[in-house]
Amino acid sequence: MLPYTAILIIPSGIGASIGGYAGDAIPVARVLSQVCERLITHPNVLNGACLYWNFPNTLYVEGYGLDKFTAGDWGLYPVHQNKIGLLLDQGIESELQLRQLQAADAARGTLGLSLTDYVITDAPLNIELRISESGISWGTIGNPDSLLRGAEVLIKKAGATAIAVVTRFPDEIDSEVDKNYRLGQGIDPIAGAEAVISHLVVRHFQIPCAHAPTFLPLPLERNVSPRTAAEELGHTFLPSVLVGLSHAPQFITRKSLNKTGTIVDHLSIWAEQINSVVLPASACGNSTLLNLSQKQCQIITVEENQTKIQVYPQLIGIEPIQVRSYLEAVGVIVAHKAGIDPLTLNPTISSLQPMVI
Repeated sequence: MLPYTAILIIPSGIGASIGGYAGDAIPVARVLSQVCERLITHPNVLNGACLYWNFPNTLYVEGYGLDKFTAGDWGLYPVHQNKIGLLLDQGIESELQLRQLQAADAARGTLGLSLTDYVITDAPLNIELRISESGISWGTIGNPDSLLRGAEVLIKKAGATAIAVVTRFPDEIDSEVDKNYRLGQGIDPIAGAEAVISHLVVRHFQIPCAHAPTFLPLPLERNVSPRTAAEELGHTFLPSVLVGLSHAPQFITRKSLNKTGTIVDHLSIWAEQINSVVLPASACGNSTLLNLSQKQCQIITVEENQTKIQVYPQLIGIEPIQVRSYLEAVGVIVAHKAGIDPLTLNPTISSLQPMVI
């Protein structure tokens, strides 16, 4: 049988009640990875600061790359190991910079990951954070050219096949927003800006990239939510990023495929091989879903994962299989994989009706 391939999407910065915090969607990914041969998801789902999980059958794909993949422009080529280039923002203070380098060395010495020598950007990146009126987080990069120059050095001179970016984020985050986030009640105020950083590198270089922010140490909070507690454990968010990038698939195109031969064709994954996609019911306006809605792909929306945006599938002409929980979504995937219509598992099955010609 053909391998069953599913995509799990939880967009960043939209206040998702599951997956809107610090790697709190990892349990969802762990369960889904048990009922399909291949699970494709993105850093927002799998990054848990100092915490991570090894997923042998799960592909870690940055959001812009995921859009290009589902559009059919890029394919995914699984790898055993990437050589990760570490790019540090010049705006990071020396002590915080040392913490990042120690985390990177720990990933080499303890986990056996492959890293190049690091690069510091030639100017501070000057990240600014924003929150829209609807409550969605986003941000800007003051010096995007410096980010790209640093990434280019890592790729061309150090031979990096994936890029981990660490930037200095402002400490002046709205105190109420930050407090709510740490209590597991609000949006992640930095997630939208993180996506902007990785998108830029992936779009420009067609290479796996993920981002880890750095801040001054946070004051101790006794009532931190379990969903955000991973960010309280250390001085850096880098470990989960390095683990994810270590085996992130490379991006390929049809043109590059023709140059490399049939073995890559056998291993590569393309959008037409996707069997199902799972995402929050109110977050259906993203490019990945719109791309997949044009293909033979089962769309499963989860009602209980509430978000700050209200883009439901019916508003954009998509008729998904609607479920209440991720546990129910797992059941739908199992049925689909077995070739069983989930509706036939209902105690009452309606009779077939004639169609009007």
